[in-house]
Amino acid sequence: MKRGIWLCLLGLIAIACGHSEDEWRGQLARYDQLSHQFNDEKAANAKTQTQLDAEKQRAAELQKQLQQMGINLDTINAQLQQTDTEKAQLAANLDQLKRALDEYKQRADQLERIKQRFELLRDKLNKLTQLGLKVEVRNNRMVIRLPGDVLFPSGSDKLKEQGVTVLGQVAEVIRTDAQLSKRYFQVAGHTDNKPLQGGPFKDNWGLSLMRARQVLIWMIADPNAEGGGGGLDPRRLHAAGYGETDPVVPNDDDAKRAANRRVELVLLPDVEEMLDLRQLL
Repeated sequence: MKRGIWLCLLGLIAIACGHSEDEWRGQLARYDQLSHQFNDEKAANAKTQTQLDAEKQRAAELQKQLQQMGINLDTINAQLQQTDTEKAQLAANLDQLKRALDEYKQRADQLERIKQRFELLRDKLNKLTQLGLKVEVRNNRMVIRLPGDVLFPSGSDKLKEQGVTVLGQVAEVIRTDAQLSKRYFQVAGHTDNKPLQGGPFKDNWGLSLMRARQVLIWMIADPNAEGGGGGLDPRRLHAAGYGETDPVVPNDDDAKRAANRRVELVLLPDVEEMLDLRQLL
């Protein structure tokens, strides 16, 4: 009955406004649709709000129960954040440790290469030990020790015949080896602590230096020249005199003083080899 009245009214309004009844019926249907949609969304929103309130209440009850059990969520969250920080620090420490381990491995590989090179050189120089010469590591240098009393008369820098023979054998070992012939050597003269009594050298510094010079000159001389020579590259040897400042043993008696009177061929290390060779023995 009411709908009929509304239809009659719409018909009159439509006639009065110039719109057809079908157009007004369409507008009314659209209004009904929007009204139903609004009511559905309002009901859904109310349902969602009810569920949200229920979940908030449930969360509050759970938090209350946890607090009654002695569990503080704020404390737990703080602990979790601290744990995350500690985990990050641990990860950083592990990364640092890994880098240190990689560096150690590289250093260990380098040491192994140096050790192999050192052992190879020692094996090559082992021929000299068979001649009665001493090959050792002193002051972090590989040293071939040549007895001074074998090389020179007392207080002199003139080579003995026996000394020339020894130097010839040493030079041959160095000259005929591809690796040794490319290394640098220092020819170092040493004396005991007894002061010189006159003579052209004035003191032990002068005697040690002139003996080292004499050995160097013979070692670089042409083997085919008169008096012979070692034939070594003069660019790879130099001479130095240490006098009595670097004894191998205390100058307590004649035997020890004889050991300190010597000429050494010091195998100079490459830059890579500048480490404690004694650790490799």
